[in-house]
Amino acid sequence: MNIKRAKNEIKDSIEAYLKKDEFGAYMIPAVRQRPILLMGPPGIGKTQIMEQIARECKIGLVAYTITHHTRQSAIGLPFIQEKEYGGKKYSVTEYTMSEIIAAVYDKIEQTGMQEGILFIDEINCVSETLAPTMLQFLQCKTFGNQKVPEGWVIVAAGNPPEYNKSVRDFDVVTLDRIKKIEVEENFEVWKEYAYTAEIHPAVLAYLELKKEYFYRIETTVDGKMFATARGWEDLSQLIKAYEVIGKRADREVVYQYIQHWKIAKDFANYLELFEKYKKDYGLLKVLEGQYSRDVLEQLRYAPFDERLSVVGILTGKLGELFRGYVMEDRYVTLLHGYLLRMKDNETLAAVTAAAQEEYERLRKAEQLDRREEEIYRRMLRALESYGQTVKREHLPQDEVFERVKEEFRKETEAREKAAEKAGSALDSAFDFMEDAFGDSQEMVAFIAELNTNHYSIQYLKEYGCDKYYRYNKRLLTDEQHEDIMGRLDEVEENMINL
Repeated sequence: MNIKRAKNEIKDSIEAYLKKDEFGAYMIPAVRQRPILLMGPPGIGKTQIMEQIARECKIGLVAYTITHHTRQSAIGLPFIQEKEYGGKKYSVTEYTMSEIIAAVYDKIEQTGMQEGILFIDEINCVSETLAPTMLQFLQCKTFGNQKVPEGWVIVAAGNPPEYNKSVRDFDVVTLDRIKKIEVEENFEVWKEYAYTAEIHPAVLAYLELKKEYFYRIETTVDGKMFATARGWEDLSQLIKAYEVIGKRADREVVYQYIQHWKIAKDFANYLELFEKYKKDYGLLKVLEGQYSRDVLEQLRYAPFDERLSVVGILTGKLGELFRGYVMEDRYVTLLHGYLLRMKDNETLAAVTAAAQEEYERLRKAEQLDRREEEIYRRMLRALESYGQTVKREHLPQDEVFERVKEEFRKETEAREKAAEKAGSALDSAFDFMEDAFGDSQEMVAFIAELNTNHYSIQYLKEYGCDKYYRYNKRLLTDEQHEDIMGRLDEVEENMINL
């Protein structure tokens, strides 16, 4: 199955494992909670989905790559303990607590979360001395003589033998005690994630043209050559940083991340063309409704991959605008929720303190991704700014709320401006697409990208777009259209639950 389906399977298993009966006991006892074994090629996001699952299930996460551990760190160090048996004293070998088990208890103390995931990566690549310990871990949920705390679900991951020579096969006894999920790479699923991860539009546009280069591992006389999802994501981050500092990622730089020389050269050449198309067609101005007949004529005779690249540049820039609106909306919604507490006679200082406390709790519990953390920090700065305004103007308590409402109105205006900017750009993009391509494959690709982007779906659910709905119904199959409508309904439900 693909990584998205695997993620849902793991979430369902965790929900079932952590469900309690009316007496507070787990409905599935710990002995029957099979460890989950996630098997799949490297670099497809196995570790990353564990972080997402922990945040979404609001539970803790302790992650270890077991190949970095020795037998001693995994099961503990031996020491001599005196014990009495039958009236006689004996020296008995005991073990200190496993570093991994201790890390689980540390996480419980740090976050206050009694339930979580213990994730062990590369579990089938351990050394000869550690292999029996890993089998015992999967079969008995123990490291040495210490059990994994109740309420902590074991998830392990590994690579199939074709990707790693040091892989060890599990015996039937072990396999009969685990829940095995096999995962494979899937570009379409990764693309959905790529929008939320803010992958550079050049990477997305290139892989849309060359899907066969998304994930490739080959063995040659010169060794392994490969391109992985992890490589593309890391390269994307570098390209964005290089753009800020005025550097260019050439083929040698690309090869440091995409270690397949043919693909690295091909992408480096495409990256240059991507920037050229952006300038030649004036695509940033297109979203402001400015383009000439010469541009349309030039596109008319351009090769298909160039035309698709133009679509990719447009959707990439639109994606930034949609993301800007969604982040503004999330910020305003969060801030509004705290300010409403002032209607219940809470002071601004008390509201600010509560927001700070909640932020610290979520941060320590690792329940905030990078974007959510930025939103919380921004909200706290706004609350502090409101407090400074109130102090500066020496307002009596009964006037504070009205003054804060005035300041908050600026935040809502900024959100509306972000929405208007995104909507105007979308209308301009549709005008350009109609003039340049009409009802063509390029328009289908444009609509498909809007339907894939997490942020565009949220924007369209909130504000809609007549041309989008018209083309969406006309160009896509009934099955595709039904799937998109389902996604829109899902977004609406998520927004209600925020």
